[in-house]
Amino acid sequence: MSNLAVIPARGGSKRIPRKNIRDFLGKPIIAYSIQAALESKLFDKVMVSTDDNEIAEVAKRYGASVPFLRSEAASNDFASTADVLIEVLNDYNKLGHCFDYTCCIYPTAVFVTSEKLQKAFNLLVQKKYSSVFPIIPFSYPIWRSLKIDNQILSMNFPKYENSRSQDLPVAYHDAGQFYFSKTEVILNKESTLNGNSFGIVIDELEGQDIDNLTDWAIAEMKYKIVFYK
Repeated sequence: MSNLAVIPARGGSKRIPRKNIRDFLGKPIIAYSIQAALESKLFDKVMVSTDDNEIAEVAKRYGASVPFLRSEAASNDFASTADVLIEVLNDYNKLGHCFDYTCCIYPTAVFVTSEKLQKAFNLLVQKKYSSVFPIIPFSYPIWRSLKIDNQILSMNFPKYENSRSQDLPVAYHDAGQFYFSKTEVILNKESTLNGNSFGIVIDELEGQDIDNLTDWAIAEMKYKIVFYK
């Protein structure tokens, strides 16, 4: 059984310049993803897919490999994560390397730990899921969410207007940290949610999208709460 960790980190971040190697509490943010992957001891290769030489050097400094740079087609604003993963897998295939399982770990996923990766992989293999990834419960029931339409406030789901919060089902959202999949799922261009997927439920403190500097500050505060005990 052969496993690959891919950390996609292009250099063209717009909202936070040089986001993927920006300092996060003392080291480049990408280092957290690399170190979690290495510490899990799950992977035959931990690689960073990038189009940027500086990111490549930082990645190698923290123990990842960068066997090839990402193509221009997989580096533009319209390229999807799936495009990047397929390119990486095809490039490895040309070198004679094939993998049974592939894990995509985002470069700003500072809350990923080796334990979470191991748990996801164990579920993937033992339960024969096609993909496993972290999910977070919505802090407020989405069934009682509101919308503004033509300057009028109303409910998205009117039939739940008088329902008690505790009587409504729990809803989750993707934590946006990592996706552990059978490699064939990626190569076949199947959706991450393909009818045989599972989610690891994590606490809201253990996840944070980082799209702007406010998100960055919140992530640093959460990280200190979770890990600086």
